Amino acid sequence: MENELHYLEMSELSQLIRRGKISPVDVAQAQLARIEKLDGQLNSYAYVAAEQALAQARQAEAELARGEYRSPLHGVPIAVKDLFWTRDMPTTAGTTVYRDFLPPEDATVVARLKDAGAVILGKLRMTEGAFAIHHPDLPAPSNPWGAAHWAGASSSGSGVATAAGLCYAALGTDTGGSIRFPCAANGLTGLKPTWGRVSRHGVFELAASLDHVGPMARSAKDVLYLLCAIAGHDPKDPTSLPGACLEIPEIAETFKGLRVGVDESWLSDGVDPAIQHGLQQIMALIREDGGVLYSVRMPDARAVSTNWEQHCGVQTAIAHEATYPSRAAEYGPALSRLIDGGRALSGLAYQRIILAAQRYTGEVDALLHQVDLVLAPVQPYAAPTYEQLADLALDPEANRRLIQFTSPFNVSGHPCLSLPYGCTQQGLPLGVQFIGKKGSEAVLCRAGMAVQRASDWHKQHPPGI
Repeated sequence: MENELHYLEMSELSQLIRRGKISPVDVAQAQLARIEKLDGQLNSYAYVAAEQALAQARQAEAELARGEYRSPLHGVPIAVKDLFWTRDMPTTAGTTVYRDFLPPEDATVVARLKDAGAVILGKLRMTEGAFAIHHPDLPAPSNPWGAAHWAGASSSGSGVATAAGLCYAALGTDTGGSIRFPCAANGLTGLKPTWGRVSRHGVFELAASLDHVGPMARSAKDVLYLLCAIAGHDPKDPTSLPGACLEIPEIAETFKGLRVGVDESWLSDGVDPAIQHGLQQIMALIREDGGVLYSVRMPDARAVSTNWEQHCGVQTAIAHEATYPSRAAEYGPALSRLIDGGRALSGLAYQRIILAAQRYTGEVDALLHQVDLVLAPVQPYAAPTYEQLADLALDPEANRRLIQFTSPFNVSGHPCLSLPYGCTQQGLPLGVQFIGKKGSEAVLCRAGMAVQRASDWHKQHPPGI
């Protein structure tokens, strides 16, 4: 058990803790020891809160001994991306500008995790300001499947730590793909919820109308448990959707009766053969499990994916008004370029971007009246290396294609579930996603659970870690 403990799914560990088979304190100590042993090479943590985590674990153990059970997260060690406010540890948002920032309160999602009894191990590294690149003066997380390969975008620390068994799940954010990319890169399951489903109070902004807070874990069931702990209206975030926190629903782990939309031309648009092969495997699984594949035509997303950086840049410029350009020298080149582009864009040009986004959102809403889900890759490139990504940066069209399956749904606000479905010939993970109607997170998790009931792709772990 000790050798396998760190790779249990969160839901599996939860059952062991609740039945008294294992102590929350023992689990927390094991996680902290593993972080100390491995994270020097993986760089997934920006801050390890050992004392606070052990205190929370002792509290959970005492509560459970008294018969007080808060939720399936009770006593389970998780970690959060370093842009969520935490009143008992620094929150830097991957920057040097905020390296000494101690928030006055917890972000709503952090407070809800604590209320659910979770043990917060610490803060996870991220790209600068949650944009594309890590600050040049800060360490970048290393993909445990292969250091030469991309660890994903801004929630890379969340992906690396969860994949390497340094936490049982994590919170990330997704503005153009930053939950889904690191899940695909690290062999994880992650959910970008409907925009507004989860509060953004106490979360550093990249682009307010594109930012989504969501869970990253080892299974769709774990993702659902985390979502139910953090979702629900928050008076401190007036953009959060109405409704109470979610109850964990009973879900049939099957595709039976579900209509899954497939646009064959969209799925093959510059998509690597390994990814196309995996999509065919998923389609076969859906049919065998009683789902129905519907041929659909996805709305043209070229405009919204082409516009995404400018759309983001204007809002990022607003988010950083207090420190940019007054402290521009402390910013890295990628985030500086994004903000400068946003500041330079005219109001007329931005309004055209907004109108294109509204048209696209309406078209996706209409399509999702025909089907329950749409199948898509996470990205067109299979397990890219950092060298490949550097080449993409020199080719605007290739760079646009990188985000063509992710960023449009940040613009439209539709929920997406990313999950692993195998590996390349070199043994690197691949990711697929389902896109759903707004508010259909339970249906997305049902689809993910159906895939994971019929396969073991999500149970593969980095070799030698």
